[in-house]
Amino acid sequence: MDVLVFLIPTALFLGLIGLAAFLWSLKSGQFDDLDGAAMRILIDEEDGSVETPKEDVDQQTVDQPRATVFDRGPGTPNS
Repeated sequence: MDVLVFLIPTALFLGLIGLAAFLWSLKSGQFDDLDGAAMRILIDEEDGSVETPKEDVDQQTVDQPRATVFDRGPGTPNS
């Protein structure tokens, strides 16, 4: 029980530090533009164009699903 004398003030101090950091971030404008970062990730800064898939890739091999254990029919050996 003696350890609570140290843990409770430490928890309160850390909580106040977290609250102060949150209030600072509000005051400095960290939450002003919530959609801007989400949209900036979609913009290609190099040339402004969207990259298209290359035509030389064999799409049949890319689109085929991989076989799993559940694809085997009943009575098929496990080898």
